[in-house]
Amino acid sequence: MAKSTQARWNYPTTVRFGAGRVSELAEAAQSAGMRMPLFVTDPGLAKMPITANALKVLTDAGMKPGLFHDVQPNPVESNVYAGLEVLRKGKHDGVIAFGGGSALDAAKVIAFMAGQTRPMWDFEDVGDWWTRADPKGILPIVAVPTTAGTGSEVGRAGVITQEATTTKKVIFHPKMMPAIVIADPELTVGMPPFITAGTGMDALAHCLEAYCAPGYHPMADGIAIEGMRLVFENLPKVFANGRDIEARGHMMSAAAMGATAFQKGLGAIHSLSHPIGAIYHTHHGMTNAVFMPYVLAFNRPAVEVRLARAAAYIGIKGGFDGFMKAVMKLRKELKVPHALPGLIKNFSMDKKQKGHIADMAIVDPTAGGNPVKLTKKAALQMLDASIEGVV
Repeated sequence: MAKSTQARWNYPTTVRFGAGRVSELAEAAQSAGMRMPLFVTDPGLAKMPITANALKVLTDAGMKPGLFHDVQPNPVESNVYAGLEVLRKGKHDGVIAFGGGSALDAAKVIAFMAGQTRPMWDFEDVGDWWTRADPKGILPIVAVPTTAGTGSEVGRAGVITQEATTTKKVIFHPKMMPAIVIADPELTVGMPPFITAGTGMDALAHCLEAYCAPGYHPMADGIAIEGMRLVFENLPKVFANGRDIEARGHMMSAAAMGATAFQKGLGAIHSLSHPIGAIYHTHHGMTNAVFMPYVLAFNRPAVEVRLARAAAYIGIKGGFDGFMKAVMKLRKELKVPHALPGLIKNFSMDKKQKGHIADMAIVDPTAGGNPVKLTKKAALQMLDASIEGVV
């Protein structure tokens, strides 16, 4: 077999999928070895009934959970270290990650850092830096997503912003994978339309970029293409009717599928979105949604045939052009801003700032998966297109 078809594949953990499965949270935590877990979520969710109900499931089972909710959107390193302090003071023996991508990422990194002695940035996803970690110091994780977007519940990494440089960095270790995932679509019913749209478009971006990334990974390709179909069919449904449990379930599946598939790679949608999110504090999924058509147009020479094949499977006519039209139609239906000025309040970006963003994009860990080499010139071209709204 040709060397170009040599690869390494990894797949997710145990997933308990279905409406009402959050009732199994205590049993799941206990089977992962927890008796006094730290429950990590965000400030908004901490006040909601679904969180109170989840904590009651734990206490009714005789467990003594702690609560940490100082996690901001696009979590920063100080969130992780604050959580670590609470975890160590409470002598917690595991982490329950409850929420959207930000809470899940922060929770996973807190569990990872629990028994480490080196600084967090020593474990950035660069080469084999993950081998610096003491695997015995990583606490078990049970993940409970309450959105359908990042798929962080089936991932082995967390994205954290380094405050000194305003740069999103990926902290990675194979044992950061949650031991058990509870994917209960009933927990996503309360998502407002904006978050439903943004997280759903994040799932689509994961599937789309994984499918288009170069490399041999037919299993990831298969998962990604079915994930795209689920998003196109079900995201408009849940945007229009948040209580459509069946469609909510399909979106949870698509989110996990995207995160499973993107072990193959991501691309310029994410590498451009990351610096925008870190600097302007935009919603990650919605930022991906804004960049999507501009990156597709740039990558067309490398992905036209593949996306024509995907379009045929999904049921979209017209090959690449039909796929692009479907993306544009979906964005419009979900009220995604067509260009960056519609996403960023009081938008302002001079030539120097554009250059800084382009510099950040080309060194982002996701840049290497783009099917067309991401140079600074290319990053600036797509950034300008996304500002001007010209596809």
